[in-house]
Amino acid sequence: MPKKDIHPKWYPDAKVICNGEVVMTTGSTQPEIHVDVWSGNHPFFTGTQKILDTEGRVDRFMRKYGMSSPDEESGKETKQSSKKTAKDSISEES
Repeated sequence: MPKKDIHPKWYPDAKVICNGEVVMTTGSTQPEIHVDVWSGNHPFFTGTQKILDTEGRVDRFMRKYGMSSPDEESGKETKQSSKKTAKDSISEES
């Protein structure tokens, strides 16, 4: 049994409120809990998460670590073939 007058009042059916709507009940030391985000409207849990690409950072990361899309692969092949011909021409001159 807890000591008297040292513990806060416990509300076993505290209401969690998001955007003026009761979304769930839980136990708490407050009768009402007002939240901005909960699992019902958070993009991660609803599946509507978007990757914001500011200043091409995603593309830069993909290029830096060699993870590119199939469209970019065709562009790489032409660059690599031109590099190979340059190397071949140097070895032919020697």
